[in-house]
Amino acid sequence: VSSGIASFCAFLAGRLLLGKGLVQGPWSDQGLLPEARAKFLVHNLTLTEKILLLHGPPSGPCCQCNTSSVCAYVGNVAPVPRLGIPPITMNDGPQGFRDDRHPQTTTAWPSGLTMAASWDVEALHEWGVSQGKEFYAKGANVQLGPGLCLARVPRNGRNFEYLSGEDPFLGYMLVQPAVRGIQSQKVVANAKHYALNNQETNRDAVSAEAEERTRFEMYYPPFEGAIEADVGSVMCGYNKINGAWSCENPVTLRHDLKEVLGFKGYVMSDWGATHS
Repeated sequence: VSSGIASFCAFLAGRLLLGKGLVQGPWSDQGLLPEARAKFLVHNLTLTEKILLLHGPPSGPCCQCNTSSVCAYVGNVAPVPRLGIPPITMNDGPQGFRDDRHPQTTTAWPSGLTMAASWDVEALHEWGVSQGKEFYAKGANVQLGPGLCLARVPRNGRNFEYLSGEDPFLGYMLVQPAVRGIQSQKVVANAKHYALNNQETNRDAVSAEAEERTRFEMYYPPFEGAIEADVGSVMCGYNKINGAWSCENPVTLRHDLKEVLGFKGYVMSDWGATHS
């Protein structure tokens, strides 16, 4: 739990430029690396506060309400006022700010697949910057995107969201300017859905079977590109991978993502994708 909290707090310290609102302590020294500041901060959190940072609101509505800041966004993590830690305000999605409560108030950006078809690195950066500006202006500090899954199932209902198309190398190249663009606006990008989440039909029960070479050569390169661009967060999917749930799979999460690919940020689950 502590290592997960440390990754989360490092994201707070590094991506959200914490310091102005923090209660003064060694963790508020902006001259230190985010990882060092995170360790100081975690050491001063109580167990209750640590647990609070690992889930959404403990009661009441979870997402996009008009009644409270606790539920104003698609995903909400409560602040820790004692230490000046702000709330985490996460919002869909990969190609625009989702706001079901206020129709026709969001820019209709081109879909991820449309952008991928351009093969235009500069356009992908501008796409990321522009979305990041809108998310930041609307109070979200995490954009739940970009989507990176390969178009391996032609009838997948979410292929239009994904930057990779059918080509893992294309995804690897194009995700990097998109992530850098989003995060240049003080908004954390979220690479999803890790991994092998290539169909919507029966998505919360299907097991995607892929041995190690296939995972690393076909399914992981877009996520590897996101990691090289210093993406702050990754979202695991609803599906199983080789019989184990994606969001609690020690092979794909701990070994492949953290140890081999070297991801330093935090992993969040898709909604309802944890089972233990």
